[in-house]
Amino acid sequence: MIEVHNIQKRFGEQLVLKGISTTFSPGKCNMIIGKSGAGKTVFLNCLVGLVTPEEGEILLDDRNIVPMSQKEKSVIRKEMGMLFQKNALFDSMNIEENVMFPLDMFTNKSLEEKKERVNFCLERVNLVNVNKKYPSEISGGMMKRVALARAMVLNPKYLFCDEPNSGLDPKTSIIIDELIKEITEEYKITTVINTHDMNSVIGIGDKIIYFYEGEKNWEGTNKEVLNTDNENLNDFIFASKFLKEIRNLNKK
Repeated sequence: MIEVHNIQKRFGEQLVLKGISTTFSPGKCNMIIGKSGAGKTVFLNCLVGLVTPEEGEILLDDRNIVPMSQKEKSVIRKEMGMLFQKNALFDSMNIEENVMFPLDMFTNKSLEEKKERVNFCLERVNLVNVNKKYPSEISGGMMKRVALARAMVLNPKYLFCDEPNSGLDPKTSIIIDELIKEITEEYKITTVINTHDMNSVIGIGDKIIYFYEGEKNWEGTNKEVLNTDNENLNDFIFASKFLKEIRNLNKK
């Protein structure tokens, strides 16, 4: 579980996070939504320890990471998986080497043990016979699945995803969403996802938090998000004509 208590973050004179408090439970897909500049990325960076808030607490299973040194945070990061917006795969490494990279960095496993774990993770995201291929030789959707395999290779307690469906077609986006959901539930991972994709929010979002100008402006479930009276959230969600039609149908 992740607990966030009244965190504030300032860059210069600009207060970017204004007293955010929330909790994220294991086995759930927790979604952070909001316009660009609302503070979502800064918030995610605080959760992984890349940015330190001036005030507040961030408890990862009762361990407050805010006052920790970088050395102490590096230990906690072994328990984290990260899925980046642009995948962050190494072009000079083949798929097997990319997925194995965290194992090389953080474990003393034998090469045979590492290969076994890599193969397990690749199979879990429905990729076979790609070990020796390079990122340039596979599709964008396959690269995203490779990145997800790498994120789960250390068997993380926490999974952080930044725009996981960015640049993907709708069908592939659904596949990635379903994989994230399945892995989250199967391994009881505390998953936090930054996204602009409302299809993902409605499809897999167990808990939704809406950021508006650095504040937590709304919190609820994917069942509640389409029927809220929050004007700021409605303006954000129903910019899509398709979603407006869904909302009108739900009200009938």
